[in-house]
Amino acid sequence: MRGLVYTLVLGAATIALVAFLAARQQPPDSVRDLVTVATLVVTVALATVIKTRLRIRSTTFYFAWVETAIVIGLAVAPPSWVVLATGLGVACGSITRLAPIKVAFAIAKHTLVAGGTAATTLLLGTAWPPREPIGIVMLLGFVYLVAAVLDDVLAIPVIALASRTPILRQFRNDLDLRIAGFGVRFLVAVATVLILRIDPRLLPAVPPLVLSLHLAYSSRIRTRTEQQAWQRLARATDALNVVDLDQVLTTAVTEAAELFSADEVEVELREGGRVVRGSAPGIAYDGTAPPSSEVDGRIMPVALEGHDRADDLGVLRLRFAGPVELSEREQYTLRTFASALCTAVRNAQAYAELARIADAHAYAATHDALTDLSNRRHLLDEGTAHLTTRHADGVTALVLIDLNHFKEVNDTLGHGAGDQVLIQVAERLRGAARPDDLVARLGGDEFAVLLRALPAPAVAAHRAEALLTALHDPLDLDGMRISVEASGGIAVAPATGGMAELLRRADVAMYQAKRAGQRIATYAAARDTADLGRLTLGGELPRAVADHEFTVNFQPIVDLASGEVTGAEALARWHHPTHGLIDPLRFLEAVERSGLLPAFAEAILDQALIAAGTWRDAGFDLPVSVNVSPRSLLDARFPGAVLARLRAHDLPPDRLVLELTETLTLSQLDVVDRVLSRLRDSGVRLALDDFGTGYSSLSLLSRIPVHELKIDRSFVTAMETAPEAAAVIRSTLDLGRSLDLTVVAEGVESEPQRRALWELGCAAGQGHLFARPLPAGALLAALQRGAGGRPGAL
Repeated sequence: MRGLVYTLVLGAATIALVAFLAARQQPPDSVRDLVTVATLVVTVALATVIKTRLRIRSTTFYFAWVETAIVIGLAVAPPSWVVLATGLGVACGSITRLAPIKVAFAIAKHTLVAGGTAATTLLLGTAWPPREPIGIVMLLGFVYLVAAVLDDVLAIPVIALASRTPILRQFRNDLDLRIAGFGVRFLVAVATVLILRIDPRLLPAVPPLVLSLHLAYSSRIRTRTEQQAWQRLARATDALNVVDLDQVLTTAVTEAAELFSADEVEVELREGGRVVRGSAPGIAYDGTAPPSSEVDGRIMPVALEGHDRADDLGVLRLRFAGPVELSEREQYTLRTFASALCTAVRNAQAYAELARIADAHAYAATHDALTDLSNRRHLLDEGTAHLTTRHADGVTALVLIDLNHFKEVNDTLGHGAGDQVLIQVAERLRGAARPDDLVARLGGDEFAVLLRALPAPAVAAHRAEALLTALHDPLDLDGMRISVEASGGIAVAPATGGMAELLRRADVAMYQAKRAGQRIATYAAARDTADLGRLTLGGELPRAVADHEFTVNFQPIVDLASGEVTGAEALARWHHPTHGLIDPLRFLEAVERSGLLPAFAEAILDQALIAAGTWRDAGFDLPVSVNVSPRSLLDARFPGAVLARLRAHDLPPDRLVLELTETLTLSQLDVVDRVLSRLRDSGVRLALDDFGTGYSSLSLLSRIPVHELKIDRSFVTAMETAPEAAAVIRSTLDLGRSLDLTVVAEGVESEPQRRALWELGCAAGQGHLFARPLPAGALLAALQRGAGGRPGAL
């Protein structure tokens, strides 16, 4: 910018020299001429003083009426006089009020305008100065147009450089207002020339006229400037209404630089110490350790504290390269903008926190909380999406991995140790997997790895071998070395059935590996006959539940001393229309894996309670025992459903005994505890079935509030020949007595077994010695017949 100013000064000096030489040839020769020259100097000086102020960053620009004075002067004096009077008048009007470079620019610019306009009048020759009114208007309009264009051409590039604004854009800024100003000043020039044509002695009246019109024009300029300032403020605050914090800060910096014409704007946030710095063109720095600013001058800070001053989010700083004082309107605008920025930052931070929480919830919904692996839902979603969109990206396979004897770790070392084992297994599987693989924990000790984009199906076996090899080395558990064995099943994605079928096939392969004692097995359709049979039955379950094909038989529980019936156990049967009577072992697993478990359990419970009500009405008030699926105990709604059925059949809760197995999901015992506690607190009795066959008998007793233990039939069968079996029965009976629990022996099939159990202190038993499972009506008839003349005895 300084180079351009120096160029203008050089050009102006040349023109001034030419004018001086011309003036020497035509000096003032009368008092009137001297008055004219003096009046021109005063008019130009006055036009320089009474000007419109415009601040751009740290530089203040002024727009004056000098071109009007120049045009009027050319109508009443020689061009050389006007050029010299212009330079002298501008110097007098600005030398004591502006910086030296601004004085030089003002004198040079107006001298060049005067020189260009004077040259135009010389080119007009005898037509200038005009004589007739029409000529005055036309020729004066042409000369004034030249002066106005020269003024803009000389001033706008300097202003554009100072404000770092494109010259064309700077030219368009306030073009309508500049045109209107030029029009007003042109009318003043025409009117003045016409007056001077009437009486040249009226020339001293021109300065007061110019002053009056300037005041009116300046008022309009201020009104327009303030209106534009409020409009820019409204646009700037509207631009802040976004929820992305980065965009808020970028918008704040660029809009504030434009709004307040600052050389640099900086926003510093208290939280995190983030600093964003830049100017109107864009952001120069965004971080937490900003370098020193290159703008060395006035700094205007304003706190980001909102209207109520309850927040202290940070500070907004305006930087100017030189001394700047904001007007009262600009100070109010700055406070308003800072308040809007405070609100925008607060909203963006709140939105970011909500988005973070939503992402965390979405992540938690698709990942296992213990191992941070994908969960079953994520595996199914990702696998389904991949199988749906895959084209020629290779083979997709699934490896299902189940840890062997993991239950022993939980029972021996506790659940904390078991969790550590699962975490280390997850880390090893994640480390052995490839970037395209998806590792998931399906639940308990079961893991899955989705293999994508395999070059051939055979590669799946090699990848599965690598995954299981990663688990070969012992795990370090608080200084203990624990070896973990696992079984794996491999399945390649089928043409139909999607992810559900792929998971089923991998599950089939894994159990084939377990049954065969192998480490890994690959799914083979030829070996899936049993599984296909269960799958076929599973497809018929909805019809079986709807058509009431499931029935219940009852095996009585008797007093081993007297033969009196003390209860009955409900045993489910499926009367299939084609296959006949189906054993529970064939369909219970399919029921548990289907979504029909609640409906099935309710149907069995209803039949059991109906039978108990019938016996009670006949004079035999016997409790009925019903087996409960472990999956039912993971449903918090299960106790409510049981109690609702008891109320529906008008039976006391203690007439129902729910039999539990030792295969309860130990990792879910917190859920199971709440379900069982509610049932027990409501009066329902609980029994632990097949006691002694699992690894966690004693640990379960310490957690589950049972009333009854049932000795597994395998111990009763072996007690006559295996001392160990008799020892287990004896210890179970001692445990029952010490905990005040009822003990029932299952599988009593001979009189020697009954006598031996009674002698050991076992009070109750059930088995074929007394009766096979019977329909409810048949059992009632047997009770009514009785034994030895005693109804209710067998």
